[in-house]
Amino acid sequence: MSDTSLAPFDADEIAALFTRADGQFLFARWGRPLAPVVFGVEDATVPVLKGAIEAVAALAGHAMTGTDPELGANFMVFFLRDWAELSATPGLDRLLPDLPATVARLEAADANQYRAFRFDAAGGIRAAFVFLRMDAALSGVPAETIALSQAVQTILLWSDTAFIGASPLAVLTEGGPAILKPQVADLIRAAYDPVLPVAATDPSHALRLAARLPRPQ
Repeated sequence: MSDTSLAPFDADEIAALFTRADGQFLFARWGRPLAPVVFGVEDATVPVLKGAIEAVAALAGHAMTGTDPELGANFMVFFLRDWAELSATPGLDRLLPDLPATVARLEAADANQYRAFRFDAAGGIRAAFVFLRMDAALSGVPAETIALSQAVQTILLWSDTAFIGASPLAVLTEGGPAILKPQVADLIRAAYDPVLPVAATDPSHALRLAARLPRPQ
C-alpha cells in the first residue's frame, strides 16, 4: 500500500493490516473501557501520554475509565533504559509469563518497543502492556509523537507487520507534530462500529470494515 496516499483503504489493504507474518488473519478491538497508567517518565509527560490515549479512544467512540474493576489498570505503558529492567521489575513475570525468553528476544533484535495483549472470552482486548526502550532513535522523537503512535498501535490488534515501512502517522511540516493519517483514523472508527464483533479470524471481516469507510464523492 502507498505510504503517502490519502485514499481510503480497500478490503485487501485492510486484510493485510490484520494478517500476521504467519498468515493468520486476526482482528480484535477493546472489549472494555481503557484504564491507562504510565511508568518510568517524569510527571509532566504523563498527561501527554494519557491525552493521546484519550484522543484515540474518543476517535474510536470507546470509553475511558479511571479504574478497571478486574485489573485496576488495563493499559500499562513502561519506559525503560534497557530491556534488563524488565527482569528486575517485581511482579512483571505475572504479566509476561515468558519474560526471560521475551527479554532475550528483544535484546537480540535490538528492539526499542514491544506490545503484549491479553484477551477476554469473546476475543476482545482486555489488557495491553507497552514497553518502550528509549534508545537514540526513540529519544529523538517528540513525546507527543511517541504517545500518539503507541495509542494508535494499541487501540486495535494490528498485524505484527502492519506498519513496517509505513507509519500510521504523518508529519506535514518538517519538525512539526505528527498527525494520524486520515485513512487510519477512518479504519479505527469503522473497527469500533458496535454492530461488528469485537474479534474476528475470518479474512472476510476486512470486507465489512471496508464497507464502513467513507468514500470520496
